[in-house]
Amino acid sequence: MAESKWTNRLSRVSLVLALSALVIAFTGLTLARYDLVPKLAGFFTLLGGGAVALGGLITGLIALGLNWKHGTASRRSALVGFILSLAFVAFLGSRPLAAGGAPALHDITTDLANPPQFRVLVVRSDNLAGVGTLENWRAMHARAYRDLKPVRISRPVEMVTEDAVRIAKDMGWAIAVSDPATGHVEATASVSYIRFQDDVVIRVTPSVDGKGSIVDMRSVSRIGVGDLGVNARRIRSFLAALKAP
Repeated sequence: MAESKWTNRLSRVSLVLALSALVIAFTGLTLARYDLVPKLAGFFTLLGGGAVALGGLITGLIALGLNWKHGTASRRSALVGFILSLAFVAFLGSRPLAAGGAPALHDITTDLANPPQFRVLVVRSDNLAGVGTLENWRAMHARAYRDLKPVRISRPVEMVTEDAVRIAKDMGWAIAVSDPATGHVEATASVSYIRFQDDVVIRVTPSVDGKGSIVDMRSVSRIGVGDLGVNARRIRSFLAALKAP
C-alpha cells in the first residue's frame, strides 16, 4: 500500500519539531551564557524547546503507528524525530529527579543562627523570595539540610583560609576577597552551561580550645527561588575537600 501524503507530512513535521526544539534551546541558552539575554529568559527557552519537543514526540509516535509497515524515508524521518524529541523530553524530566526533592530555597548555609555575612558581594534585595520571612527560611532549611553543619579542622585559621582560596580557585570560582588574617573569603561560582552565578562566603574562626579552626559557609543564588539543591551540594563538596589532609 502506498504511503499516504498525510503520513509523509506528519513524519516530516515530527523531524522539524525535534530539530526546532534543539535549535530553540541551544540558541536561548547560548545567548544567556554570554549575557545577551537575561539568564532566566535563556532558561525558559529550554522549557519552550521542551514544549516543541513534546509536539515532535506525539507527532512522531502517530506517524510511526500509521506507517510502521513501510520502510520508507518518511518512516525514518518519523523515527529520528521521535528519538530526538524523546531524548529532549527525558532530559528535562530528569532535572527534578536529579534535584532529589530539594526545597524552594536559594540561600544555604552551615549556620542558621548566625550565617556568614558578605562584606564585598551584595546579597540580592529579594533574598527572602519564596519563603516570606526569616523564620520560614530557617524552618525549611532545617528540615531539608540537617547534615549541613560547621566543620572543625585541625589547622590554624590563616592556613585553613589559604587552603579555602586554593580549593575555590581549583573549582573555577572567581575570588572577590580573601583575608587569611580574619578568616574571610568571598567568591562567585558559575553553574551549568548557562553560567548562573551563585555567591559564596566562607568564615573561618578559631576553635574554642585554640587547637584548630571552625569553618562555616554560605552559598546564595543570584536569581530564582529554588536552586535544585545546587548550593547544598556545593557546600558539601567544598567542605569535604577542605577537610581532606
